[in-house]
Amino acid sequence: MQLGWVQGSKMWLGILLTLLLYSSLEGQENSFTINSIRMEFLPKQQVENGENLTLQCIVDISTTSHVQPQHRLLFYKDDVLFHNVSSTEITESYVIPQARVYNAGIYKCTVILNNKERTTSEYEVVVKSVSDPNVTLDKKEAIEGGVVKVRCSVPEEKAPIHFTIEKFELNVKAFKQRREKSSHNHNFVMLEFTVEEQDRVIFFQCQASIMSGMRLETSKTVRSELVTVRESFSNPKFHISPEGMITEGNELQIRCTIQVTPMVQPFPEIIIQKDKVIVAHSQHSNEAVYSVMALAEHNGNYTCKVETNRISKVSSTVVNITELFSKPKLESSATRLDQDESLSLWCSVPGEPAVNFAIQKENMTVLQAQNFTKKVSELDSGTYTCIANMGKVVKKSNTVHITVCEMLSKPRIVYDSRSEVIKGQAIKVNCQSVNGTSPISYRLFKASTVLETLKVGSNEPAVFKDNPTEDTEYQCVVNNCHSYTEMKSEILQVKVIAPVEEVKLSILQNKMVESGKDIVLLCSVNKASGPITYKFYRDKEVKPFHQNISNETQVIWLKTQASKEHEGQYYCTASNRANPAKNVPRSSTLTVRVFLAPWKKGLIAVVVIGVIIAILGLGTRCYFMKKVKAKQMPVEMSRPAVPLLTSNNEKMLSDSSTEATRPYGYNEDIGNHAMKPMNENKEPLTLDVEYTEVEVTSYEPHEDFMGNRYSKTEGSLDGT
Repeated sequence: MQLGWVQGSKMWLGILLTLLLYSSLEGQENSFTINSIRMEFLPKQQVENGENLTLQCIVDISTTSHVQPQHRLLFYKDDVLFHNVSSTEITESYVIPQARVYNAGIYKCTVILNNKERTTSEYEVVVKSVSDPNVTLDKKEAIEGGVVKVRCSVPEEKAPIHFTIEKFELNVKAFKQRREKSSHNHNFVMLEFTVEEQDRVIFFQCQASIMSGMRLETSKTVRSELVTVRESFSNPKFHISPEGMITEGNELQIRCTIQVTPMVQPFPEIIIQKDKVIVAHSQHSNEAVYSVMALAEHNGNYTCKVETNRISKVSSTVVNITELFSKPKLESSATRLDQDESLSLWCSVPGEPAVNFAIQKENMTVLQAQNFTKKVSELDSGTYTCIANMGKVVKKSNTVHITVCEMLSKPRIVYDSRSEVIKGQAIKVNCQSVNGTSPISYRLFKASTVLETLKVGSNEPAVFKDNPTEDTEYQCVVNNCHSYTEMKSEILQVKVIAPVEEVKLSILQNKMVESGKDIVLLCSVNKASGPITYKFYRDKEVKPFHQNISNETQVIWLKTQASKEHEGQYYCTASNRANPAKNVPRSSTLTVRVFLAPWKKGLIAVVVIGVIIAILGLGTRCYFMKKVKAKQMPVEMSRPAVPLLTSNNEKMLSDSSTEATRPYGYNEDIGNHAMKPMNENKEPLTLDVEYTEVEVTSYEPHEDFMGNRYSKTEGSLDGT
């Protein structure tokens, strides 16, 4: 039987596969189109919180097939897919049971059929209101100053949720306290509320709000259970002793008491105040006590405060005290007096009761009397009071401050410079009146101008600072509370040493100096204090060639009969004791030129020209003499060996022979005399000389001292 069942199953499976294959082939052959797609919401698009909401996606498809094609339907909320289904139905539904605020939003539906896709328009779903919150408390009974924890939650909703919790007193409409808090991750909040001293029976209300799109949805207000409050301590009470009328001199006792609930921690503090001034307090007891002898000044309003870290209770009372006598009044003839003036003080009490008086200065009794008169000194300055007493009641008057002013002594003025005052350096000028009542006002005058004013609260000197740049005078003027006119010091003269700051070197007349004239160099400085050391230098020389120490601001260096050797570059330095040795001011360099006088130039020119002329004349003479000698030598050589002339002619021959023996270049004219012609005073003898070739025989040549070789030749006048 099992075998037959298996065979039947195989048969049906085959039939099913055949039908599916046929259906698939038929779908491929048929065409289709999506006509429309839309959404519907049941019961409607806007529902109340907790209602069921049905979403329907409806499609309209046309096809050539007899069977509706299978398609996919996608449901979206705020563009997020939340449901996906495949179906052959034209309508598909999605049910939201008990819709909440977080279900509100923008919905749409998409159908996919093979490669074709269509989407509906967007639909807004609104869920009205928020589900009711739950309110729970951590206790139903609390003590004043304690804390109640309130938990408010909306389990059905999702965060973020905004909670508002209010505290109410039973049978009171207005809330006593409100607190708000938003929860971004949870659907609940936990808040703490302090139980105050006025609380008796309290409860809390909670409301939840959620932002849905652009609308705020709010829940109903839910009330909590009641909380009963017990007092931690009672309201404070005053107890005044003695009861009834209280007169000055009675012992006054003011007590403040409370009742404390057992096991209350911490123990409350009790404080008694009079016009905001604490007069008594207690921290570890249920009462505080203020005891004092009653005086009129104890009249007034008293307050008792009982406090813990969170609770404060207050009560008040008024205390009235009958006055025995009024507060005394102290008066004076003056409050500011000069030394040796008369001071009068008198004390009085309205009604003139039988009281005892005493006048005190700084709590020291000066006189056991109602009035006081004396000539005052500076020691009498101070604060005075009057004391009036009747029995145990002692009252103090107002205070009177008396200032006795001692006349100032003539001020002394000095300056504290250990060395000379250099221009621009700071000095301290001290002014002091040794005697006199302070505070003292000091004014320092520089020349006739007030330099500075100082007020000193003692007889110590007033110290002024100044930077004098030239010789000046200082004077100090002082005054104080004394009626006498101001006192003046002696005049303090301060000599200021002005350093050399600028040095100039100049030359008088002209930088071009004529030889033989004077060179006058002027070295000058600015307004510097003497003595000043001046030094003159030639450029590139280390040591000065002239030095002068003078109190003047300029000195002169004079060089008479200047010559060419005094030409060059000059500079000078100047310094005094105010200048540091390493930084001596120096002038700029001055160039001096020396030239010859015109007449000297002319004389030199004449001498030079004369020398040149003499040399030229001498040279010319030598030249012509050499030329004459050169002509005479051939004549002598052409003469015959036997002399044919007269004795004079012999003499000439002899002279010629002598000349022949002289060195070459010898100038007869430079020697003793010049050679003259034979007929000195007559017409010159003209000789026609005919040169003939002569044969010289048997004569040895001669040699002069210059090494020139020549022959002595004799010839006749006619050349034969």
